[in-house]
Amino acid sequence: MVTIDLCFSLKGSEIPADHGYALFSAISHVIPSLHDDKTIGVHPISGMLTGGRMLHLTDGSRLVLRMNSERIQEVMHLSGKRLDIGGYTVSVGLPSPMMLRPASNLHSRIVVIKGFLEVEPFLEACRRQFATLGVTGDMTVPTRVSSAPLEHGKGNATSFIRRTIRIHDMTVVGYAVQVNGLSPQDSIRLQEAGLGGRRRFGCGIFVPLAGGRQT
Repeated sequence: MVTIDLCFSLKGSEIPADHGYALFSAISHVIPSLHDDKTIGVHPISGMLTGGRMLHLTDGSRLVLRMNSERIQEVMHLSGKRLDIGGYTVSVGLPSPMMLRPASNLHSRIVVIKGFLEVEPFLEACRRQFATLGVTGDMTVPTRVSSAPLEHGKGNATSFIRRTIRIHDMTVVGYAVQVNGLSPQDSIRLQEAGLGGRRRFGCGIFVPLAGGRQT
């Protein structure tokens, strides 16, 4: 059993920036067997953020499913379909399977662990899941520079990267997570298993960190 990323090309203009739930709903409408399948991970679609919490699709935008390679034929049915993502339509092209590659530094745009909303308890919960997986690495929640000045008006404050997703009428809170110093085996294991829940909606999926600070 091999875990892969199955990457489909996409054509369209824009979709909501917070599209995880709507995207999976559209996918499971085409392939109903995926609706209750928590083994599937769906990557957030990349693009360029525009005003009004919208995402402009680019030539590099892809629909990417992290899945067991034995299910390629089942998921191939997405090719050639049109998906309604929150009222915005995209066309799905041909797929290309990609093997997971080991990288010493990985990051996830958002990890969600139910009941853990503050950063320190959240990190402890992540580390407990690490221990269960048998993975060793240096885990952090990245920070970004905010516009708020520090005390006495000098410099800028930093804040942890905290994100939310909408599922039905509920707002779910999570954090960006970065892991450094992974062995090749642990890197693949973390990519296969992920952290936390809601992987069908784009949460807890780890990819190699290209370099520089996450934004």
